[in-house]
Amino acid sequence: MDFRTRLSQIIEEKREKLIQVSDKIWSYAETGFEEFRSADLLCKTLEEEGFSVEKGVADIETAFIGSYGSGKPVIAFLGEFDALTGLSQNGGATQPAPEKAGGNGHGCGHNLLGTGSLAAAIALRTYMIENNIEGTVRYYGCPGEEIGGGKTFMARAGVFDDVDFALTWHPGTTNNIWSARTLACYEVYFKFKGKSSHAAATPHLGRSALDGVELMNIGVNYLREHIIPEARVHYAITNTGGLSPNVVQAEAEVLYFVRAPRVSQTKEIYQRVCDIARGAALMTGTEVEIELASALSNVIPNTTLEEVMYENFVELGVPEHNEEELEFAQKIRATLAEADKKFEVEKNRALAGKDMANLINPFALDEFMAGSTDVGDVSWIVPTAQCMTACEPLGTPLHTWQIVATGTTSIAHKGMLHAGKIMAATAFDVLQKPELIEKAKAELVERRDGEEYVCPLPPEVKEYKVRI
Repeated sequence: MDFRTRLSQIIEEKREKLIQVSDKIWSYAETGFEEFRSADLLCKTLEEEGFSVEKGVADIETAFIGSYGSGKPVIAFLGEFDALTGLSQNGGATQPAPEKAGGNGHGCGHNLLGTGSLAAAIALRTYMIENNIEGTVRYYGCPGEEIGGGKTFMARAGVFDDVDFALTWHPGTTNNIWSARTLACYEVYFKFKGKSSHAAATPHLGRSALDGVELMNIGVNYLREHIIPEARVHYAITNTGGLSPNVVQAEAEVLYFVRAPRVSQTKEIYQRVCDIARGAALMTGTEVEIELASALSNVIPNTTLEEVMYENFVELGVPEHNEEELEFAQKIRATLAEADKKFEVEKNRALAGKDMANLINPFALDEFMAGSTDVGDVSWIVPTAQCMTACEPLGTPLHTWQIVATGTTSIAHKGMLHAGKIMAATAFDVLQKPELIEKAKAELVERRDGEEYVCPLPPEVKEYKVRI
């Protein structure tokens, strides 16, 4: 029996247990840095499967590391388990049907992500024991990917420094290697403080913090023309200062995401945005407090590891879907906009006319994704590879009720377990070839282009402050 067959068999033997873990995390739907029940469940499962668990990693209550073995190489599987606000939805529904009005939901599939990586770690540990293979397997429980960037705080604490290579994945609508460069990101709060007054009787005595926010936003909108085209700057007004128009708003707040291909570029744009905020405060006679809440580095892909992962993906193939699953996928796709349904097909014409991806996309190197992830900070420290498996109907956008609804179905479970098989097989393949590890590390040094990893979080940002 070859290693892929046995690793897959181990995961299938744990199928029901793993599905239960994923579905429970889905039901908990806990947001970033508050994933207490989800983290506890994963820790208990790791202990049941023979891992020692270190909790409270990097002084984060919901961060943890499950470890088995000793010595080199050290293999890391990255797991996430945070949900999103406002996306509560009944599992298996094909129309919007919140379980709880305004509640949370796993609109990015992190219940699957964390459990798929867990499956890979369990399978690899079991196989290493069976074959008397040395090395260290770690599962990294990483909180707050959607907000705050838990991996960035963990990276700053040095928990990835002795890792030889890291593997992770993400639920998606296609089957592919995720060889994508992402954007570095700064998450920044701008808090304006003014002076309240009666807006009709004595407006001249007031100083509007909301005016400061609005003028800042206008200034940043003019800035867009004068930054690199790959950059992204977007905002949400998180505090308008009240609901009474006849009161001059004494407080107002806006949250900005500033993104660019490199941390250095992001920092430069961030500083220009800060200058605009100070100018808006000067114009309105208010004060502004600038709080950098979190920061993420850009992802550095690693072709050496990705080629091994692709080879194992091809050998393992893709899950098959039955008539009931395809019928569900068709109903979900009926709720999507035409532009969404065309998106994946425009990238791969072989998917035309399908409701579920049933093939592996060609391996495309160094694609660009105009998003951000704290996997980037890990990828600057250690060679990192990612894959994506079809856990949702084709074209389904992330962060939507449709993703939440699909998250407890057999479609999602099949994709999750298959991702575990791919990562476990990739890890063992690399484990057996020390020269690949050295090649992957040399590639990382080359791709850093003379730069060393510097955590984008300044020392004064001790922790991410949950504001939800």
